[in-house]
Amino acid sequence: MNRTKIALFISCMALMACNSAKTTVTDGGWEDMFNGKNLDGWTTKIHHYETGDNFGDTFRAEDGMIKVRYDKYDGDFNDRFGHLYYDKPYSYFHLSLEYRFVGELHPGAPVFTVMNSGVMYHSQDPRTMLKEQNWPISVEMQFLGGVNEGEERPTGNMCSPGTEIVYQGELYPSHCLSSSSKTYYGDQWVKAELIVRGDSLVTHIINGEVVLEYTKPQIGGGTVVGYDPKVKIDGKLLKEGMIALQSEGQPIDFRNIKIKNLKP
Repeated sequence: MNRTKIALFISCMALMACNSAKTTVTDGGWEDMFNGKNLDGWTTKIHHYETGDNFGDTFRAEDGMIKVRYDKYDGDFNDRFGHLYYDKPYSYFHLSLEYRFVGELHPGAPVFTVMNSGVMYHSQDPRTMLKEQNWPISVEMQFLGGVNEGEERPTGNMCSPGTEIVYQGELYPSHCLSSSSKTYYGDQWVKAELIVRGDSLVTHIINGEVVLEYTKPQIGGGTVVGYDPKVKIDGKLLKEGMIALQSEGQPIDFRNIKIKNLKP
């Protein structure tokens, strides 16, 4: 093979490699976070219980979904707020999942938790949480369902247990920030996507539409109680953390839970 043919061959191989890499980045890269069979790779933390104690089989793998149920609870809800954490932390990522609210609010759960759940991100590791800590220090993409016909109740909102965010150039003063989504009633499936770029831009997407954007998630604010003071360093920007599905007294199903790592 002469030098001209060798050069042409190398150029063709390089072009094929570039095209292959481009296809992988644009068309692939999604990972299933749930194996459809069990909760391997996930860790539970429920208020009043030690990390790893999935009290009452709150989080369960059934019918190819992760279900949140309370039929094995004894007595009232008793603020047993729970979270199911994926065991791998992320910084830059695109999360996609579907959820639907089912059944009735468990007796004794706060009224604000009816048709209410969410997914936490940039969360502290559950192994750093104390037994009596109610929520993880994290930022939440909050899921809400319609309760009263004709009364707006958007989903894909932001809530900030032990954290704060910057919205429209200013530190947002309240615990929750409503999105621009429409209200979804009943037990219909809703697709939620969350795009997080470290400690910079965060985007909430509901059924394909961008409904909220904000920046600079950071530790601060209130709402969380019972935490170890060493982990709550107010003003510290949150660059990465755990991802967790929420349990607040309302039965809910999650499916098609996927993530794409966007970190350079």
